[in-house]
Amino acid sequence: MNSPASGAIVELAAVTKAYALRGGSEFQALRGISLRIPAGEHVAILGKSGSGKSTLLNLVAGLDRASTGTVTVAGSDLGRLSENELARWRGRHLGVVFQFFQLLPTLTVEENILLAMDFVNKIPAPQRRARAAELLRLVGLSDQAVKLPSTLSGGQQQRAAIARSLANDPPIVLADEPTGNLDTETAAAVDALFHALVREGKTLIVVTHDSAMAKTAHRIIQLKDGLVLSDARHNSAAA
Repeated sequence: MNSPASGAIVELAAVTKAYALRGGSEFQALRGISLRIPAGEHVAILGKSGSGKSTLLNLVAGLDRASTGTVTVAGSDLGRLSENELARWRGRHLGVVFQFFQLLPTLTVEENILLAMDFVNKIPAPQRRARAAELLRLVGLSDQAVKLPSTLSGGQQQRAAIARSLANDPPIVLADEPTGNLDTETAAAVDALFHALVREGKTLIVVTHDSAMAKTAHRIIQLKDGLVLSDARHNSAAA
């Protein structure tokens, strides 16, 4: 699973990302970033709006492609994969948690999780319903399994989204502002759930404006204007 050359499960080498603007100009979202993240590490990515945080996460997720440089995740050079290959790779290796949940509104909470398993076909079919039930138990939503997402609170929807992200037991979990729309108490509960995932050995990369959440990570990477401003480890961080 890890990149054999570096021992990192996520590695960016001299990565740039430019977006074309009207009039022929470009916006440089990332400007030559190089990072190595070992398996099992909990990383928080901080920075103001426009600093490149979400762009970086999208490149690691294979949702966007680097303009130059290489992005290697779980042993695969993402720039060499086709869109179909990326979709299959993502389903097997990544769990992605979005700020606005992105649960399918016409499916129940349980069905959202089952669909993720059906798409990837990594979990044997006879085990899927039991796994969905276990994931809902993990996030404290066993009694919400047959409800539609619209009937859940924001905190419950985010926990359902986390359960869905874990459907195929991915080694890497990416989260983009996962507590941005939650109250303080619910945000703390989501943070505690993330820590439990790290204790199980998963690699967690979180983009956040929440300084309290960031301080509990193993490592904080601060971005500014598409560059790494600082990259500091926290030996006392609670995992």
